[in-house]
Amino acid sequence: MTWDIVVIGAGAGGLSAALAAQDDHVKVLVLEREAVLGGILNQCIHNGFGLHEFEEDLTGPEYAERFIDAFHERGIDLRLETTVMGLHETRNGFVVEAFDRRAGKLDIQTRAVILSSGCYERTRGQIRIPGERPAGVMPAGSAQRYLNIEGYLVGKEVFILGSGDIGLIMARRMTLEGATVKGIAEIMPYSNGLTRNIAQCLEDFDIPLYLSHTVTDIRGADRLEGITIEAVDEDFRVIEGTKKDFAVDCLLLSVGLIPDTMVLESLDVKMHPHTRGPKVDHTFHTSVEGLFACGNALHVHDLVDDVSEESRRAGRCAKDYVRKSLGKGETQLELIAGEGIAYTVPSTIDLSRFDDLIRCAFRVKRKAQTATFKLIQDDTVIASRKARFVAPAEMEHIDIGPDDLKGGHAPVTLIMEV
Repeated sequence: MTWDIVVIGAGAGGLSAALAAQDDHVKVLVLEREAVLGGILNQCIHNGFGLHEFEEDLTGPEYAERFIDAFHERGIDLRLETTVMGLHETRNGFVVEAFDRRAGKLDIQTRAVILSSGCYERTRGQIRIPGERPAGVMPAGSAQRYLNIEGYLVGKEVFILGSGDIGLIMARRMTLEGATVKGIAEIMPYSNGLTRNIAQCLEDFDIPLYLSHTVTDIRGADRLEGITIEAVDEDFRVIEGTKKDFAVDCLLLSVGLIPDTMVLESLDVKMHPHTRGPKVDHTFHTSVEGLFACGNALHVHDLVDDVSEESRRAGRCAKDYVRKSLGKGETQLELIAGEGIAYTVPSTIDLSRFDDLIRCAFRVKRKAQTATFKLIQDDTVIASRKARFVAPAEMEHIDIGPDDLKGGHAPVTLIMEV
């Protein structure tokens, strides 16, 4: 089984990348471990998708349907219920080791791989909440799948830890289904969700948000009976005398998402310490020749529209790599996250292929009413952009053009001035 490009994952990122990569000269195969296309979009039945991509307000399944229809029209090859177990480099590309539910073990030869496997939720064990281990504590995304796809309401008296977008949306969803959401605790002094979700999911339903608070105790033998939250200071240490007890039968965790890169464990891929996804250049090429990454497998997005746009670019770059033998250039210009910036994607710019505008995605470290983003090379501002109401929860972008570079191969630093 030999292909030009294998795409791992058929969510918004994988579908967009496959559609951009396939043409008459490039054979693309998409591998998806679920029984249907669409990924996480299938359980996101709320609206708010497609405002940038289609200039329409769509639900998750409606958004996915647009790409699924285009995917089938193009006749791109697909294997559903096929889990990728690992990747192995060869002289001419990779062997993708996969397991098909019907056909068994497969070894698929390919010249390039696009990783678009999405992300997974951080669990209770990863944040070390003290207390008992009763039933009723679960990630918010799992509760969303139970409710929206399986039809099960996982609790009647609910509390949510973390103010990520999934937690905010589930607060509204559980309320609409008859549950009582007693509050959301967020350890940071600001919400980690989109501003529109704060307004539409909490304020419109009078659900309290406890900023600078975290869960410090879980009680219950077989089933969750109650939790305790306490305030924390700037160093996240518990402040004595701030206990609040809640009688609940369900605690949902919305405490962060992590790119799913487990299939890369057999490869020597440079990983980003902040995003926990692979480092890429502006063509979405990782440090391993022929391996590309996009979507939430690269860094966690807040808008699926950005996932689609980014993945299209990754698909086009992977196609160029295969058709034109455009490998990684030797001269990589470093892009550094400076003052006020948490990270940038890409991490480097391949100067041998820098012939058009590059869209750099980044997140800020703190909220600000107004901010100016500056790209600096050799102490010279080469590009800048002003923005209003910036927050860590909302991704920002800045464009870099080939004519902007003034200092040759000197690193470029992105900073935020308030």
